[in-house]
Formats: sequence, structure tokens, C-alpha cells
Amino acid sequence: MANKNNTKRKLVGLVSEESGNRTYYTKKNTMNTPDKLTLRKYDPILRKHVTYTETKKNLGRNEVKQKKS
Repeated sequence: MANKNNTKRKLVGLVSEESGNRTYYTKKNTMNTPDKLTLRKYDPILRKHVTYTETKKNLGRNEVKQKKS
């Protein structure tokens, strides 16, 4: 059987930029996509499509950390 602990995929949460709620979780390959994910998905609280950005899965607050420039 394959060992699932030896993968490059990380579990990340997606936070809505308008409502600030973390509704979706997804897996991302960190080797192929080192930048933060930005997806346009449906927000059930606002009942419309908004932009979601990547955050850590275990982040206690539903905040998006700013990129270091």
C-alpha cells in the first residue's frame, strides 16, 4: 500500500474576501503552485460568487494574511 504521509500536497482553507468566512478546504501541491491560491467560488452566506484566497487550515481566526512585498 502507498504511504499517504509522504505526499507534497497540503490541506489549505479558503477564506472569502468579502465576508471573511472560511467555507471551503482543498488540497494543493506546494511544488507546482508555491503562490497562494485565489479562486472565485460561491459564498453561501452572501449568496453570490466572490473571490476566495488561501489560508492555513489550522488558522484559528478567519483572516487572510497579507503577502510580504
